[in-house]
Amino acid sequence: MNQIRDIEAAGRQALDMARRVLRIEAQAVTDLVVRLDGSFARAVALILACKGRVVVSGIGKSGHVARKIAATLASTGTPAYFVHAAEAAHGDLGMITREDILVVLSNSGESDELLTIVPLIKREGGKLIAITGNPASSLAREADAHLDAGVAEEACPLNLAPTASTTAALAMGDALAVALLDARGFGAEDFARSHPGGALGRRLLTHVRDIMRSGEAVPKVSAGATLAEALLVVSRGGMGMTAVVDAQERVLGIFTDGDLRRALEKTENLKGTPVTQVMTRNPRSIGPERLAAEAAQMMEEHKISQILVVENGVLVGALNTHDLFRAKVI
Repeated sequence: MNQIRDIEAAGRQALDMARRVLRIEAQAVTDLVVRLDGSFARAVALILACKGRVVVSGIGKSGHVARKIAATLASTGTPAYFVHAAEAAHGDLGMITREDILVVLSNSGESDELLTIVPLIKREGGKLIAITGNPASSLAREADAHLDAGVAEEACPLNLAPTASTTAALAMGDALAVALLDARGFGAEDFARSHPGGALGRRLLTHVRDIMRSGEAVPKVSAGATLAEALLVVSRGGMGMTAVVDAQERVLGIFTDGDLRRALEKTENLKGTPVTQVMTRNPRSIGPERLAAEAAQMMEEHKISQILVVENGVLVGALNTHDLFRAKVI
């Protein structure tokens, strides 16, 4: 029993500590809001005017945060890459040109590795943005724009391990990246172009024409077809529907499994009935140049499983939910 009580007490203590950490880190980020000033706007202006790339650097835990900030900048329209501060002093400094902007991260603002390379960057005419926890630090004083990411305390109970300070620096970097994204008018399709291998890229860049069924793969019957003839085409087409078109392939309607069920509720002897009497007129349709994601949204909104692809009133293709699944759009 004592062992159980000890386990329960340890669990409560762990929860209390976790809540304390989250409160401290949340407060650290909230405190950044009131410290944003003209220096942040200056940092944004410097990067927007940059003819080269943004080089982000740091050492230790700040180096890990710097690497993530560089990745965020690069994926949101600001060309950027990470350079390890220690490696920069041993040859990698050659990767940085006078057209670039150096963004350095250091909670103390006194990291020897960064202070070693800053004069060399300045000598070349490069610009420096510093994200530190100390506005009076050497890096802050040398910076063309200083972003104050200081925190009242670390979440570590010893107030030693970088915790709240790294969270604050990361949040400041995210704020910088998103402000730049907004200033550049960087949109969803721009983001997808830098993520073509992911689900977002497929969803945003896949067009209807890329995944629609076309030609003989599109079930269709003429306006003079009977219900029996339409049912054969529905069965062979494997889409649960057939389009109904005139002699010029203009869409007159669509006949689906749902239309068949509704017709059977009225009478059972429908074989000779013209399909135009039981089809759905003015069916939902989409153009081939529209995004597949729009087709998915339309089908979901109107609770339909198929949609015709129409261009200038003429049937050019068809889609159903299985096609969207196969293309990993949904």
